[in-house]
Amino acid sequence: MDTIQISVLDREGALHSLDAPTDMAMNVMELCKAYELPVEGTCGGMALCASCHVYVLSDHPLSEPTEDELAMLDSAFFVKSNSRLGCQLKIREEMNGLKLQLAPVGE
Repeated sequence: MDTIQISVLDREGALHSLDAPTDMAMNVMELCKAYELPVEGTCGGMALCASCHVYVLSDHPLSEPTEDELAMLDSAFFVKSNSRLGCQLKIREEMNGLKLQLAPVGE
């Protein structure tokens, strides 16, 4: 399988069904940016800014957050138990059907 489906609920409540390639080493932040969803990714995917903060709404096998990701989430706004940084979620076949929500932007 070269493409999976990932659903993203934007900040206005609209659901977007995204075709995610599994053979391009992309992450969720890059996928959202490719579909022009409002995800900044200011740090370029280095887990240094939390501008790609998402909530995981489905039960899928995801990689464990690194210490860097946890440290960044610790300083982010609107963090919940299902918070992750999109840049740290590498797209894999096991993520087919994953449902995410874009976190609110901190002020």
